[in-house]
Amino acid sequence: MAESKNILSEERDGILYLSVNRESKLNALNFATLEELRIIFEEVVDNKNIKAVIITGSGEKAFIAGADISEIAELSELNARKFAENGQEIFSLIETCPKPVIAVVNGFALGGGCELAMACHMRVATAHARFGQPEVNLGIIPGYGGTQRLTFLVGRGKANELMMTGDMIDATEAKSLGLVNHICETKEDALKKSEEILRKIMSKAPLAIGMIVDCVNAVYTSNEDGYQIEANSFARCVKSGDYKEGTSAFLEKRKPVFKGE
Repeated sequence: MAESKNILSEERDGILYLSVNRESKLNALNFATLEELRIIFEEVVDNKNIKAVIITGSGEKAFIAGADISEIAELSELNARKFAENGQEIFSLIETCPKPVIAVVNGFALGGGCELAMACHMRVATAHARFGQPEVNLGIIPGYGGTQRLTFLVGRGKANELMMTGDMIDATEAKSLGLVNHICETKEDALKKSEEILRKIMSKAPLAIGMIVDCVNAVYTSNEDGYQIEANSFARCVKSGDYKEGTSAFLEKRKPVFKGE
């Protein structure tokens, strides 16, 4: 894994642990940190040793408290469009990653931080986590896909309310809305819960896991026929060695050993 200035990374037992490490700035996403995320996730796809990813923020106060306001304040209309498109592209890499990605949300997940968490496949929050898209307080809107992903996750009415008011919600409300999968008391507990989920997923067929990502994402892509993608993906699974191993193991009453091929 390439060295990063703003993101701590460690790989253990197939799980890549990423921690946005700008604690003095509440882990705000600046241009450099976003570019580091791009490089990391481009490598994750091709790195056979990495089976899953956990993303969190350094410290206890914040997961990521938003984008770097000092950089946003310098935007013009032209580079603002590029700013948004760049962030959308990087978060799409996370959303379409064929390996499971869980956000462990400790503290504030605001603006770009909430958008990053929503781009992950699942979210496990600490009890003191807070979520929000407060961009209207700066005279702007979410630009890294937040208007789309928040609407898909919580519904049109609540998404409009949260983005128009800029209000924050706590972990309990976030879970009730479907924004959060699980709530744990502490960050350590949330990491353990995420590891538990990922180890279970990692015991399954890797090709099938990646295809589930594709099929689920197709639900939210207007120009995609999700049913056809599902049928095509099902057929590709049947061509794989994992399919032969999975069915043989079931019939032989043993645990399958999947190789991702």
